[in-house]
Amino acid sequence: MSIEISAQALDAPERTSTLRMILRNPLSRVGVVLLVLVLCALVAAIAIDWAAPEAAWRADLYRRNEPPGADGHLLGTDSGGRDVLARLVVATKATMFSGVIALTVAILLGVPGGLVAGYYSGRVDLVLDWLASMVMSLPAIVVMLAIVSSLGTSMWISMTALGCMMAPAVFRLLRAQVHAVRNDLYIDAAKVAGLSDARIVARHIFRVVRGPLVLMISVLAGVAITVQTGLDFLGLGDATTITWGGMLGEGFAAMSANDVLFIWPGLAMAITVAAFFLIASGARDALQRADGGGGGGGGAAARATTAHLKSVPASAEAPPIDGEILVVRNLTIGYPTGDGVAEVVRGAGLTLRRGHTLGVVGESGSGKTQTAFALLDLLPRQALLMDGEVWLDGTEMLRLPSRERAKLVRDAIAYIPQEPMSNLDPTFTIGYQLMEPMRVRGVVRSKARRRAVALLARMGIQDPERVMRSYPHQISGGMAQRVLIAGAVSTEPRILVADEPTTALDVTVQSEILDLLRGVQEEFGMSIILVSHDLGVIADLCDDVAVMRSGQVIESASAEDFFARPRHEYSRMLLDAVPDEHHVRPEYVETPSSRDDARTGEMQR
Repeated sequence: MSIEISAQALDAPERTSTLRMILRNPLSRVGVVLLVLVLCALVAAIAIDWAAPEAAWRADLYRRNEPPGADGHLLGTDSGGRDVLARLVVATKATMFSGVIALTVAILLGVPGGLVAGYYSGRVDLVLDWLASMVMSLPAIVVMLAIVSSLGTSMWISMTALGCMMAPAVFRLLRAQVHAVRNDLYIDAAKVAGLSDARIVARHIFRVVRGPLVLMISVLAGVAITVQTGLDFLGLGDATTITWGGMLGEGFAAMSANDVLFIWPGLAMAITVAAFFLIASGARDALQRADGGGGGGGGAAARATTAHLKSVPASAEAPPIDGEILVVRNLTIGYPTGDGVAEVVRGAGLTLRRGHTLGVVGESGSGKTQTAFALLDLLPRQALLMDGEVWLDGTEMLRLPSRERAKLVRDAIAYIPQEPMSNLDPTFTIGYQLMEPMRVRGVVRSKARRRAVALLARMGIQDPERVMRSYPHQISGGMAQRVLIAGAVSTEPRILVADEPTTALDVTVQSEILDLLRGVQEEFGMSIILVSHDLGVIADLCDDVAVMRSGQVIESASAEDFFARPRHEYSRMLLDAVPDEHHVRPEYVETPSSRDDARTGEMQR
């Protein structure tokens, strides 16, 4: 029995979740409401053209420039006695259609050009970039005026020309985005696997650049509608077609007699442009989350992606016993290279007992952090999970669909990263960043704030209300680490993964952070995985120890046995390399278990 997870299977639930994320975004919701209004006007315009095409042209010279609401005219009449509402609705079709023409031309020229230039580079890139630079150097307004004056005022001609002028912006954006990712390892792996260039560009690269493209399209949609309105306002449009720009021009011409006539087309244009911008902003955020993963904690969330799952054979081993909350078996992680796949973790096995602390120790590059990222579902996109099992509280998480796996991990595991200052967003207050994880889990704002303040106080922060109002640059490194710990425990996880939590902190603050972790573990009943190369930290906090070297776990033992009787030669080398004053060599060991023995009057030395 084996598990085959194809790209289509992984993508199917992602599409649904992406749409839901778009609709859950408050800005997108407002944009959808505005766009529905515009679409209703568009449908009404089509219906009027079919049922009563003369309605927008019917004039009554005895009812010129009447105010809104007079004689059944909801928005009044214009200088020709025509109903403003009917003309405004009919103008929606022509204005929107002009924007579609310009956008279609810009996308058809800019998207393929940017993808091809960015992917192939070389002479193709130089030629296409030169053409784009030449078009961008032309004065757009002068070119548009020249085209209109020489070829006529047809909407098709003017909007096609506008699309050609906007195409270089799309080209430049996609070209830069593709340049940034085309040398990534997962692109090289796709080439080695035999995928065609067209498939790589369409399936792998376009997914990366689609978020910025959506935002660019929204900008260009607003530009196209604004330019078309401006041309008609200046009298350079088709006089036989009702547009918002033409109505604006009429309104300004009749301002002395009707001072509100120009407001209605201007408001319609503003609503339409705002709808595009708001929906596109929400769509961009949703696409980036779908591509980059979501969930726990500060800077780590930005790097979260879905690793590619290889076909992993099912193990015949039994599930973990009740006392084991997390069990890793034969975990193998690789990254594609030009010569194949480089395995950075090879057959790693870990066991975390419920309510205990497991220390994962080893030199830099031994695979500690990669193993932790696999548990957190935070491996980079190009990472390959070659083999292994990860049992989380009785569930084998690697065999779950990506959405279920992410939900299981986010509900059960919290993360304390390295370098606390770089893992707090400098643009938001501490309070906002602490409350956000609770708010997305359905906690009301007032309750989330009270809990955040209480957690900061529990972390030993003297003035939690002030810290809640502070920005990251206004607090110290030690306080930032306390904030991250508070954020990690705010969601009441069962497991806490701490990756070098005392790095870059002075000795006094290190001791306080370790005492805080110990107290939090006892209070919340959590299990902790402590990733560190500092044996002093491991000895102070951990019940069990796993030693990693070159991607393999070479020794697993209780902390007391590891420091007193290390079995592997590399473990003895690590202990011998620590100065005596750190008190972690065998003759000076003090572990959580030995501290328990001290209650009976005996301390291990």
